[in-house]
Amino acid sequence: LFQNDFAGAEKYLDEYRDLCKVDVPPDTEPAAKQKLADEQLRREANFLSLLGRGREKQGRLLDAFAAYEQFGALTGNKELVSVIDEKNTRSRPDVWSRGRIKGMLDRATPEQRKELEAAIEQRYQTVRGKNDIDELRKFVAVFGAHFQVGRSALLEIRIKLDNAVMRVFAPRRAAYVSNSHIFLAWMVGTSLVLITVAVLFLRNQIRPVLRLADAAESFGKGREVPDFRPRGAREVRRAAVAFIEMKRRIERALEQRTAMLAGVSHDLRTILTRFKLELALIGESPEVEAMKKDVDEMGRMLEAYLAFARGDSGEQSAPTDMGAFLEELKTDAERNGHKSSVYFHGHPIVTVRPAAFKRCLGNLVANAARHAPSISITGHRDHRWLTVTVDDDGPGIAPHLREEVFKPFLRLDDARNQDEGGTGLGLAIARDIARSHGGDITLSNSPLGGLRATVRVPI
Repeated sequence: LFQNDFAGAEKYLDEYRDLCKVDVPPDTEPAAKQKLADEQLRREANFLSLLGRGREKQGRLLDAFAAYEQFGALTGNKELVSVIDEKNTRSRPDVWSRGRIKGMLDRATPEQRKELEAAIEQRYQTVRGKNDIDELRKFVAVFGAHFQVGRSALLEIRIKLDNAVMRVFAPRRAAYVSNSHIFLAWMVGTSLVLITVAVLFLRNQIRPVLRLADAAESFGKGREVPDFRPRGAREVRRAAVAFIEMKRRIERALEQRTAMLAGVSHDLRTILTRFKLELALIGESPEVEAMKKDVDEMGRMLEAYLAFARGDSGEQSAPTDMGAFLEELKTDAERNGHKSSVYFHGHPIVTVRPAAFKRCLGNLVANAARHAPSISITGHRDHRWLTVTVDDDGPGIAPHLREEVFKPFLRLDDARNQDEGGTGLGLAIARDIARSHGGDITLSNSPLGGLRATVRVPI
């Protein structure tokens, strides 16, 4: 009845309060006595919780406050109690009452809140006058989160002694740091000094790593790495020493290969020269002319093989005017009777190995010139890459064969990948040179209807 219609059941309030009392006969055994005590606690908890919520619904917040305060003092917060109509069947009295009082204060009007705060203030003064630490502890357990203690200029500290309570009064300002601005200034200043030291330290540690990265990138592009020495932390120096040793081994391997190829080239050229001399002494005849052509073709093939194996690795990189570079390729193509055009965008000075890069682009232009009447050469340079495209209006290459044509000695049936000697090394040499600069070559469809070869190298 109290749950469903509190206003109608209010006339039974005194009777309900009397029913909360449980009589305990004197000869009751301890276990039964404890059971009866638990039953009385349950009845009191239900009565106080229903009374507080009922008064709160009626708007009598002060009466609800009194009921919640009594509920919070049940069992001295040493035991859990049951609360009727609550999801948590058992809870600490102070926790439950504190939550109910907080919700009531949050929902109260400004006038009601003012009355409740005045009641809490009065209750605090009453507890304070008793000089009872336990009572004060109970009060703080229920109202500590809602009551702002100490609006005066004095700070009161109470210390419980054996037979008395010692009260200490001190100015409130003594509890706060008066020179907080100095403390903050020291914190900010110290933080700035530490940040500055950390930044300088990290820059000194990162600088050798950046030098190592630049050296590795330059060596990967085929450029010299001058004045590079191991510096920095021990780990960075070890990495730098390993890089220098790797660079020396690679350069030594290239030198050995170049020396071997030079010897092979000298020996083979000597034999070819002897063939030419013997053919010149034989005299003129159709058979001799055919043999001379075969010897000349063998000489061209030999030069192509040696150039592919050598890779022009001994040439040094140098700043090159790419605009004039492409104009020379256009002039060579026009000299052979092909319609050509050149466009270049961006700063024209690019650091490459001039002879090798010219051969790379020359092979692409020659490949286009053998199969198309018109050639378009376009160059573009941005802050990171140099991109050169060679477009033609010839028959093109099927998409599934565009990677295959870069394999050495591979020739398509349409002779698209043949250089003048028929060795099948034109595109292979071009890609090898582009990759030695840190870039690559790709083939795609051209806007002119034929094939587009794109050379992209870092600058």
